[in-house]
Amino acid sequence: MHRTIDFPNIGIHLESVGDHITVFGFDIAYYGMLIGLGILVGIFIAAAEAKRTKQKAEDYYDLTIYAVIFSIIGARLYYVIFSWDMYKDDLLSIFNIRQGGLAIYGGVIAAIITVCIFAKKRKMSAPLIMDTAGLGLVAGQMIGRWGNFFNREAFGEYTDGLLAMRLPLDAVRSSDVTELMRKHMETVDGVSYIQVHPTFLYESLWCLMVLVVMLVYRKYKKFDGEVFLLYLFGYGAGRFWIEGLRTDQLLIPGWGFPVSQALAGVLVIGSLLLIFYNRRKKKS
Repeated sequence: MHRTIDFPNIGIHLESVGDHITVFGFDIAYYGMLIGLGILVGIFIAAAEAKRTKQKAEDYYDLTIYAVIFSIIGARLYYVIFSWDMYKDDLLSIFNIRQGGLAIYGGVIAAIITVCIFAKKRKMSAPLIMDTAGLGLVAGQMIGRWGNFFNREAFGEYTDGLLAMRLPLDAVRSSDVTELMRKHMETVDGVSYIQVHPTFLYESLWCLMVLVVMLVYRKYKKFDGEVFLLYLFGYGAGRFWIEGLRTDQLLIPGWGFPVSQALAGVLVIGSLLLIFYNRRKKKS
């Protein structure tokens, strides 16, 4: 397998990009390492926000233990459910997440459920927890998305735009390669290359923008939960667009529409309505 990754229109050429490191004979995937880094950064941001708002940072350390476990389970279940054909003949592969296969919305759903249960047990405000932890969540997503870069996955359709990414054909899953990509495929020194939208990069940059907006907006929120609703709106708007570009979409059975795109659309509308409703209620 060839390991080059190029961004030809901005002159970036990476000669050898691996997807793991080997320590004492054991392979550690960059995908997992970046998710771990994203979690650590998210914890740091959430704890700092807790201190700023006179909450106990220790509560968020405790919450993290449960949230991380159940979010990974939720993200995996979401992916497996909507990719069942990939796993139905090899059920043990469901437990192998080292090569990817986590859906962020599954993790977010699981995290919300975990927060609600945790808040009830600790007699805390679930909306306030979501406001606080939401900052760490989007920061973690921003970092974790780079795992797709090393795995050469979650890319979009063919493009010749400024940020177009060129990948060796033998380094990607054949199921992610479209006819349009093959039509524009180039062969250099016997190696075939496809050129695609780097949707991992789009989403990472989008998450950075959402994080900045949330950090500014938190000073003007009118009710607990408003910052998290802003996250659902902002991230959902970007995900709706980005999901439409991807070629590895998880589809709703019998409908053929991308499930994450549909969910993003629902969350954008729902969160915006809730923000307007609660702001108006607060004002009156």
